[in-house]
Amino acid sequence: MWEKKKEVEEIKAFLGQGAEFAGKLIFNGSVRIDGKFEGDIFGQGSLVVGKGATVKANIAVKSVYISGDVEGSIDVNEKMNIHSTGKFSGEVRTPVFIMEEGAIFDGRSHMSEIADKKNEIPAAD
Repeated sequence: MWEKKKEVEEIKAFLGQGAEFAGKLIFNGSVRIDGKFEGDIFGQGSLVVGKGATVKANIAVKSVYISGDVEGSIDVNEKMNIHSTGKFSGEVRTPVFIMEEGAIFDGRSHMSEIADKKNEIPAAD
């Protein structure tokens, strides 16, 4: 029987509204930011940027879900999802890019090397 995979893992860390942090965040699992963050974010799980959050960072994670404002460079292993209240400006590399109606994207997107290889035309022998 088919089971639906959970979209986001259990939250392991949380930066709440009204909180501000500048620096480097390294994590496993899932992290949610509802406040302000500036710096670098590296994770082996999901990053959730809540509505009203502001993030200015270089980000490298498994997946990212944006409902607030994010500015910077993002490298994603699985997927990036900008929800209807989300705004992203910068450069992103991801194999899957989802944008809901109302989302704002201002920047450049690059699909992963895997997607590029799928579209290559094989050389004639």
